[in-house]
Amino acid sequence: MSMITQQPSFKDKLQPIVSLVETAKKLVMTVAHPAFVQAVMRLALAVPFWKSGILKWDGFLQLNDTAVTLFTDEFMLHLPGGPYPYPAPVTMAFLSGSAEITFPILLVLGLATRFAATGLLFMTLIVELTVPEGWPIHITWAAMALSLMAWGPGKLSVDHLLTKFYRT
Repeated sequence: MSMITQQPSFKDKLQPIVSLVETAKKLVMTVAHPAFVQAVMRLALAVPFWKSGILKWDGFLQLNDTAVTLFTDEFMLHLPGGPYPYPAPVTMAFLSGSAEITFPILLVLGLATRFAATGLLFMTLIVELTVPEGWPIHITWAAMALSLMAWGPGKLSVDHLLTKFYRT
């Protein structure tokens, strides 16, 4: 009587690796939960605009001289045939400073998120026209804004709570 031993199949040999990959995949999906990712995306887009906006104000609705000087003397729009100075620089400084405070607050709260992200995408385009060599940073801002516009704020947001409240 001869005893035949069966060799493990290729599939059986790979099973420990497949199990490890599946475990890693579950871990990654737990950490990168869509609601968490969208909340981090809102915060990441809000921070640079907030930091810029907060530097433009001396008090409530009081622009500082530096903000006005930047839009009057420093910032230029780099368009074909240009660069050109900003039209209505004091108004542009006020609008920019207001948007850089308001939109980040809305994003962090997750309130009117798509509107705020659209506003910051528009601002990013203006910033790109002003500082064209900053495109590696600006494109990341644009990508974050576009993702929030496309997929919304996620479940960790006031928008989500309002939608839930008004649908019931």
